[in-house]
Amino acid sequence: MFPNDSSAGSSGDLIFAAVNAVLCVAFLLCYLYQFFYLAVPFVLKDKAHGPARRNRLGILISARNEAGVIGHLLESLNRQTYPRELFTVFVAADNCTDDTARVAREHGAVVHERFNTEKVGKGYALEFLYGKVVEEHGDAAFDAYIVFDADNVLDPRYLEEMNRTFSDGYEVVTSYRNSKNYGDNWISAGYALWFLRESEYLNHARMLLGTSCAVSGTGFLFSSKIMRETGGWKFFLLTEDIEFTVYNVVRGRKIGYAKNAELYDEQPVTFAQSWRQRLRWAKGYIQVWGKFGGSLLKNLFSEKFTSCYDMTMTIMPALVISILTLLNCLLGVVLGIVFDWGLKHIGLSLLGTLSGIYITLWAIGALTTATQWKKIHCSAVKKIFYAFTFPLFMLTYLPIAITAIFKKVEWSPIAHIRAKTLDEITRG
Repeated sequence: MFPNDSSAGSSGDLIFAAVNAVLCVAFLLCYLYQFFYLAVPFVLKDKAHGPARRNRLGILISARNEAGVIGHLLESLNRQTYPRELFTVFVAADNCTDDTARVAREHGAVVHERFNTEKVGKGYALEFLYGKVVEEHGDAAFDAYIVFDADNVLDPRYLEEMNRTFSDGYEVVTSYRNSKNYGDNWISAGYALWFLRESEYLNHARMLLGTSCAVSGTGFLFSSKIMRETGGWKFFLLTEDIEFTVYNVVRGRKIGYAKNAELYDEQPVTFAQSWRQRLRWAKGYIQVWGKFGGSLLKNLFSEKFTSCYDMTMTIMPALVISILTLLNCLLGVVLGIVFDWGLKHIGLSLLGTLSGIYITLWAIGALTTATQWKKIHCSAVKKIFYAFTFPLFMLTYLPIAITAIFKKVEWSPIAHIRAKTLDEITRG
């Protein structure tokens, strides 16, 4: 077989196209259920809540140099419809060099300052803060705890809605995650649209179907029973939220979703910030798989199948298949040049693959934009435009995922600068 042999080019095209087809079919088989999820909120109705208990809630906030934004979170907590005597706000001022502790105290929070540069990250700050709460109040002082990031702002009914779902018997509850700065640029909108989709077409669908939801970074509740079971907060991987989710799922615990408990948080606006954060997430997924992959696979053959399959798909196959697809494309181009296969056909195949991915992601983003239209606080033109840039944002995960395999990643803080009240956010 000679480099310029036409049969070589034909064979190369066929092999490249066949591998691409296999990867596309594998992806569809793995994630077809999520396309089914898209229809669920239109078909099923939410179950009515039972009577709500007067639960005592401990609010846990980890803050590192957040003096500019934490005040708005604490103001929104002070304006909750949930009885003020039933919740206490605790803040871990974690290795702060600004006035975070002072601002938090001025807004009525109980503040504990932490200075430890060896163990850094949100997980260690939560361990420290929960330990301080138990030390001062005992492990039975609160029925449940809710975790927030310092940049969050809450709807006035947030705690009330979380408590209603907790009262229904869920030991862990997550909430509706909206954005403070959707309209800043295509990067912040990409994040925000993904979280809106996750809220409505993953967690809401899971809740309606009676399977387990997933915790997403901030705005989640867990019972004091779980903390007594674990001996405190013991989740320290780069994605401690996913680690905590899978820990509960493999034990058969279903995580609930409070769709009317709405919070807003700030999304990165620069690609450098976004790269650093999503690289940490990608590496964290690999860490979680290393820790729980065996348990998830084992439980695929048990009554926990649905939730464990869902979490397995969330953590690993998309990463692997996406990387293989990208590598196949790059390999096809390189071999096409070396063996003179004719890059036209390979280019057309590559274009077809990318077009299919783009259209699928655009459809998901467009559906989310249309159904969550009133909850997206920016101009109509930006809402429409960012539905088209959403697939581009998602495609940038490919090089990030590959980098995460080889690069050592450590936790680093993301600066928050969007200091907005709830009224300012909703005015767009």
